[in-house]
Amino acid sequence: MKSSRSEFIALRGLNMHVRHWGNPDAPILFMVHGWMDVAASFQFIVDCLAQEWHVIAPDWRGFGLTEYPKVESYWFPDYIADLDAILQHYSPEQAVNLLGHSMGGNISMIYAGVRPERIARLVNLEGFGMPMTQAKQAPGRYRKWLDELRETPTLRDYANLSEVAGRLQKTNPRLSDVRADFLAQHWSRQNQAGRWELLADPAHKNSSPLLYHVDEVLECWQNISAPVLWVEASETDIWRMIGSKDEARVEIDRRMQFIPKLQTKVILDAGHMLHHDQPEILAQCVEAFLREDSVTK
Repeated sequence: MKSSRSEFIALRGLNMHVRHWGNPDAPILFMVHGWMDVAASFQFIVDCLAQEWHVIAPDWRGFGLTEYPKVESYWFPDYIADLDAILQHYSPEQAVNLLGHSMGGNISMIYAGVRPERIARLVNLEGFGMPMTQAKQAPGRYRKWLDELRETPTLRDYANLSEVAGRLQKTNPRLSDVRADFLAQHWSRQNQAGRWELLADPAHKNSSPLLYHVDEVLECWQNISAPVLWVEASETDIWRMIGSKDEARVEIDRRMQFIPKLQTKVILDAGHMLHHDQPEILAQCVEAFLREDSVTK
């Protein structure tokens, strides 16, 4: 297992935790994780990279070891601004290679369309986007958000790390005992009562009052100038966020048409956490894509 090191940097009013792998003089590859995850989640794919890379992976605000802001809700624009600040800190002059999983993929895709000059190549792991919304949903969404703010959100805690590992394997049955044990150590910490709590702000459980405007997102996507590798898992269930399986496939395919320079890849025998399920195959795909001179749609 390749060793990593932690760094804390002050960005946008927060003490942000960033995990590094590899030689600092090697080419940089940024990796950004998904919802309810942490930077250490990329350990297995980093272990499988053949080339020497300096991998830089932050814990998003409200996750992992990054400081939690004193907020009741989290907004996508803050994550986009955090990514901008991270890239400016570590690579202020040069366009970067960026990989994002799930929520991290969604953030990366929007950012790549907002600041296309900052991205050299982009790998999107199952960052399909959120379900379409309509204006008529706004009153109910605001009401739900206000109702949730009347209660203090909590996350379940666990008696020991074995229970945390079991929770991870319940979500992803493909996860081996060894990998589950490793992730449990980085996904949780022991509290004063001696129980293990997840490294995530319970405020993430609160709904967002803001609707997800697909048309705005796709306007960003079609402005991406970097080659994009779009990676899906053959056994994913993340489509359920968009609709039925058939409806989701049609909508996902429609959204992909907005990406100017696109390659697609399906990883077999993998679920949504494909970087846990098939890190060897995924690493090969990512490095092959990063080595290419050109990408055609």
